[in-house]
Parts: sequence; structure tokens; C-alpha cells
Amino acid sequence: MNVLILGGTGAMGTHLVELLDGKATEIFVTSRSKHSDHGRIRYLQGNARDNGFLVEILKDSWDVIIDFMVYKTGEFKSRIDLLLGATSQYVFISSARVYSESDVPITENTPRLLDVSTDEVYLKTDEYALAKARQEDLLCDSGYRNWTVIRPSITFSETRLQLGVLEKESWLYRVLHGRSIVFSDDIADKLTAMTYGLDVAKGIASIVGNAKALGEIFQITSEEAFRWDEILELYLDVLETHLGARPKVVMTKKSSNLYISKYQVIYSRYFNRRFDNSKVKQFVDVDAFRKTEEGLRHCLGVFLKSPSFRGINWTLEAMNDRAAGEYTPLSEIPSLKLRIVYALERFRLSFVVKLLRKVRHLFH
Repeated sequence: MNVLILGGTGAMGTHLVELLDGKATEIFVTSRSKHSDHGRIRYLQGNARDNGFLVEILKDSWDVIIDFMVYKTGEFKSRIDLLLGATSQYVFISSARVYSESDVPITENTPRLLDVSTDEVYLKTDEYALAKARQEDLLCDSGYRNWTVIRPSITFSETRLQLGVLEKESWLYRVLHGRSIVFSDDIADKLTAMTYGLDVAKGIASIVGNAKALGEIFQITSEEAFRWDEILELYLDVLETHLGARPKVVMTKKSSNLYISKYQVIYSRYFNRRFDNSKVKQFVDVDAFRKTEEGLRHCLGVFLKSPSFRGINWTLEAMNDRAAGEYTPLSEIPSLKLRIVYALERFRLSFVVKLLRKVRHLFH
């Protein structure tokens, strides 16, 4: 069995590649970064969103294609026939963010935001949750039945640790640079389900090459639920042990991300989430998934041994510094342009710039 994984270097994909190494004859993984081949695993350097690159690698026929890429709906529509026609099983990684709010544990039949939302402004967007739902519909209406949809919830790993809507680059980075975590009351008391990436990968691996999974939708997520303030306290406990002092936390009333990723906050992190994994249990032992608290402690501990961060959002960093009454040394910010971005937001000068632009526009 030969397997092609599009974008398989994230929290789930890295674990999945290793799991499939003992199951598949050959595994090919696309990545924009260069990786070394090992075992049965081969890396194809390139951007799988580039049509030329995709067409070239899909000249061959694949037993299974697993797609972790994030597409705009029009982009996905333009390549759906190419993807489905090149494989016996196409595994589409969707998201539990497609679901609307629910007072009972979520199943695959829980209504989606796309189907029940009355927010006309939101529905006109192609925001992540809507895009994933629309792409699911394209698969259902494609005339093919060789697809499987996977809906993971919030997934953590040794390289990805979330706090509410914040990635580690927006909270853990601050701690390791001596600044306060800035979190918010509007998210802190909400329930969430967080699942270890290895366990989600086990679920995906269990349906790979399985005819019973074709034309079906599965959610793979922990059935445990915790409030975000409980997750925060867990992180603080681990960090206190590691650093020798408990990090400072500043709580705001509203999330700063309401100005950056509004819909993710409103239509995801403001919802209480519990999940029922009954459907996928026919393929994988969900009860054997790693407990959330144990998994988070493990992953944070591993990360702290060799911290590595991706790009920092310096606009959000400035907002958080302003909320905490703190400052980031300009020498820490990697370019003059980003220093200006930070300074404008930190000292609220961005509002002045916008006002001056409006005034200038009136006189031209």
C-alpha cells in the first residue's frame, strides 16, 4: 500500500507518518521545508497548494491520500476531481469547529454552523469552520464514494500547545521571555476537549485502507472535557516546576483575538464542547487514548527541554504587552518593519495612522 500525505508535518501528521511506517509499503509526505528520508518514508519538497506541484505528484496512482492542507473553498473545488481520481481512498482532514453549539455531547450528526447559523455576515465569509463544512459538502456531492472525512478537535503535541484561541507562540513565548500570560475571562470558564496528536493519528491510521470507512465521517477526539482555566493552571504548575517560579497571569474581560480572529473566538472558543466518539470506536480503542492532563504535562515538559517557536504575531504581542503594562525589547523583534508594527500597536499609534489616512483621503 502506497500512501501520500499532503502537509503531514504538524501535530497529527508527524505521529501518523511514524504509525504508517509499519503499515504501508511506501509513504510520501509533502512539505515546504526540506526533510531527510528515513525507513519507508520519503519527503517531497514543495507546496501542495500549488497546482503544478500537485498535478506532478498525482500522475502516479495512490492507494491512499491523506490531506492535511487548508484550502479556500474555490481552491478545493478546482482540485477535488484530481484528488479523488488519483486514489482508492481520499482522507480529508476537516475539523470539529464545523459544529454549532450543543448542550449535549457532540456526535457526527450534530448540526453544523453552515447549516444552522443565522449570522448572514459570517455566512458570506469563507472562515475556517465554514470552509471545511463546504468542502465536506463538495465531497458528498462529488459522485465519488472513495473519501473519508475526519473531524479532530483541538489537538496538542510536543510542538503545539494551545490556550484558548492562543497558540504557544502567543502565550508560552511570553513566559519564556519573562513576560505575563494574557488570558481572558470570556474564554476561561468554557469547556473544551483537547486530544493528543498521537491518539488522533492512531484513529486516522485505523481507517486507512479500510473499505468500511469509505463515504463516512468520523470525529476523533477525547471524551474528557476541561475548563480553559483548568488547562491554564495545569500549564502554570508545569512551568513553575521548570522555571522555579510561577508565571504571572493577567486576565482581561475580553480576548484580544476578537480583533484578529473574531469568528474563531465567537463560534468556537465561546462554545462548551463535549464529544461522543461512539462511531469511531469500531476502528480504534478511544478509551485507551492518553488522558488530557497527563498528555499536556508530557508535551509541555518535552517542549521545554528544547523550545522552538514559529513566527510571532507582533500585533497581538503588542496588545498583550499593553494589557499587562509590559514592553518587548525592540532588539527581540527581528526586523525594522515588525518593530514599527509593534510600536504602533503598543502605544495605540495605529489609530492615529488610520485617522491620518482617512483625513488625507478626504483631501485627495
